[in-house]
Amino acid sequence: MGKAAREQLNRVLSEHLSTVHETLQVLDQTPASSLEKVRWKEVIQIGEHVSKQATMGLSHSLIIATLFLLFGMLYTGETLEIKALEENMASYFNTLQGFLLLSHGSSVGAGPTLLSCIHGSVKQVVDSSFMLLQGAVSSYGSSSNKTQKLAIPQLVGTVWNACSALKKTPATNVTAIGRAMTQATVSMKDVLREMMELKPASPDSADKASAHGSTKGKDKSISDVDDDDSFDGELGNDLSPEEMKIVRLTTSIVSETLAVVKELIRSITGLLQRESAGGDAISVDSLEKLLKLCREAGIQIDELGACLYPPQEISAIKVALEKISSFSDESETQLRNLKGFTEDFGKACTGLRSSLRQLENELGCSNVGDIVPKLENLVVSS
Repeated sequence: MGKAAREQLNRVLSEHLSTVHETLQVLDQTPASSLEKVRWKEVIQIGEHVSKQATMGLSHSLIIATLFLLFGMLYTGETLEIKALEENMASYFNTLQGFLLLSHGSSVGAGPTLLSCIHGSVKQVVDSSFMLLQGAVSSYGSSSNKTQKLAIPQLVGTVWNACSALKKTPATNVTAIGRAMTQATVSMKDVLREMMELKPASPDSADKASAHGSTKGKDKSISDVDDDDSFDGELGNDLSPEEMKIVRLTTSIVSETLAVVKELIRSITGLLQRESAGGDAISVDSLEKLLKLCREAGIQIDELGACLYPPQEISAIKVALEKISSFSDESETQLRNLKGFTEDFGKACTGLRSSLRQLENELGCSNVGDIVPKLENLVVSS
């Protein structure tokens, strides 16, 4: 009778899943601005109810029902138990539907970044709920799959974790974008750390390289390089003094760029406090543009880091510098439009522009590699 009961539960489950999928299609649409915005706190509260039902309601009933079959016990009340399970499933899905609708209401006025955060958190709750229900129903009545039954508590824990993660989901555009900016600095810090690990060639290695150059000539085959005793150091430990100077100046640029992003985050945090105190609403479009600028700056920082290993790619460095300069100028423009420009942000931009000018001058008179023209297109402002 366990197999028939499981088939019945699967039919009921499929109907509920179909309804939830239809609701999810609504979530993919941008809510009308005329709708009343739901506070994220309400979403968290109903998420806690979902977690409670998974922990103490639905899953408990499923586990108790399967234990009878797991130990080969005769369960004369199976029909009544199946009815109770169906009712618990219906109650769970009703709560899940309410959770989805409130989540949709919370996205009123959300920009792409906040919307992505909301959808990501909601998807975790839905996916974990589906896995719990499918796992529990498929294990019901199957006395041979003990492992699957014992995995149900783990699936319950996954639902609990997903619902608990709702508390960490940003509730405003400013918070979501601020976190995204912070995340963008992670790669910048990694590049900065790698730059600081670059080292000049040691006198001994330079002598070996010179000796090999006089005996083997400038052109080497692959086998020559493999047999070359001078090629025994780590990549990035053989920079010339001229190359090391470019590394130091570039390192300063990365450090100053991080300082600009840090002050930018502080500035938009101040905007959130101002809005909370009854000030003007913050332009989501401007915030999204600032985030885009930060991410593009991160890409250029990655490019700079890759260009510093010998032989240094001077032309690519120039392109990256120009784009980082534009990041500084455009960020300042957007922040002024938001009326969030601060003195500290201005100082950070001035520091970055100064570092850019120093490297510009160095590249303009450097003898490293090919002759490099001065950075005529680099736009800097005081």
